[in-house]
Amino acid sequence: MMIEILKAILFGIVEGITEWLPISSTGHMILLDEFIRLDVSSEFMEMFRVVIQLGAILAVVVLFFSKIFPFTFDKTKGPFIKKDIFVLWFKIIVACIPAAIIGVLFDDVFEELFYNYQVVAAMLILFGILFIVIEKRNQNLKPKIKSLSEITYTTAIWIGVFQLIAAIFPGTSRSGATILGALLIGVSRTVAAEFTFFLAIPVMLGASLLKLVKFGLAFTATEAVILLVGMVVAFIVSIVVIRFLMDFIKKHNFIVFGWYRIILGILVLLYFGING
Repeated sequence: MMIEILKAILFGIVEGITEWLPISSTGHMILLDEFIRLDVSSEFMEMFRVVIQLGAILAVVVLFFSKIFPFTFDKTKGPFIKKDIFVLWFKIIVACIPAAIIGVLFDDVFEELFYNYQVVAAMLILFGILFIVIEKRNQNLKPKIKSLSEITYTTAIWIGVFQLIAAIFPGTSRSGATILGALLIGVSRTVAAEFTFFLAIPVMLGASLLKLVKFGLAFTATEAVILLVGMVVAFIVSIVVIRFLMDFIKKHNFIVFGWYRIILGILVLLYFGING
């Protein structure tokens, strides 16, 4: 039991780091699963990889609570609603529509077709190259959108299309795809990262709910402990990683993550090509 808990801690650490950095949590989870296997059923493991993200979501809620919670209280005004935050949530919902529709209808199909090391490696490398190319292109360009309030519904839809790509092809990285799409259409790095974090809340909640329903909520005591430990660790690590990323992108671009993705994609190809 203790060994499985230690493994769950390691999975939580990897999830907390890779969910928010644009380097593909799926790619890292596949590699980690090759070297450190939890002693659980394949059905539980499939659910665990997704539901562990709930811990990461909670970190976003905690860190950005004032920016995403529309209800507040003022000593003079009393309780009131922040309309700008409601508008932001409408834009988030709009951005989620493409991936939500396609995901619900074809999730199992995409998983069967594309959940393999070749696709993961290819998307790691492709989006790594795109990060480098787009960031170099943007070096002398000023972003058109510098605040969350400047994101239009059209911009939200375009970011949602990039999120759809990530929903179809594992290894793309949901955060990587949406940040890249936002940068491509002129959103600043800080706003792109924040909007990506907020998008994760409904997306991950929805994906986790689907997986839990499919699994049937029939947990053994060991499985429940493993899942809870993974989620708690993912939450703690996510707090640190999100703070790091927000500080990092104030002074740096995403090129280093592009190179990391390319190297990781090559390693995935080599490892599975040799051992496949």
